[in-house]
Amino acid sequence: GYFVEPTVIETRDPGFRTMRDELFGPVVTAYVYPESEYGATLDLIDGGAPYGLTGAVFARDRDAIAEADRKLQYAAGNFYVNDKPTGAVVGQQPFGGARSSGTNDKAGSMWNLIRWVSPRTIKETFVPAKDYRYPFMEPDRDGSDPPDRP
Repeated sequence: GYFVEPTVIETRDPGFRTMRDELFGPVVTAYVYPESEYGATLDLIDGGAPYGLTGAVFARDRDAIAEADRKLQYAAGNFYVNDKPTGAVVGQQPFGGARSSGTNDKAGSMWNLIRWVSPRTIKETFVPAKDYRYPFMEPDRDGSDPPDRP
């Protein structure tokens, strides 16, 4: 196979190939944007790639974190805040992505288990019912039967 040296690419084009395509190697692409374009840049990230496995945001501003969380809700099945987005251990945290990265089943979670089983509810009564009627079926307090309902 090929050896890829750890590589950092800086681009001025948010649609640059390495910003859109999945790379299996130690490659990261950085897009430097003006602070005033933070929200628009989040929109670019959300619509920029067909994949949705992992993403991260590093910030001190809680409003910036909340905005990233809201705008990138479907852009990353695993979303990290102020933590590295690599090295997830399946079985230690739910892990899975959406879009072209998978079905977002979250291996290691109960939601993944539910995908592979057919749950069924069983109710058994051990004391037979003595009265099948419900309170709304009982006569009115004056003793008359309830009116017929259409």
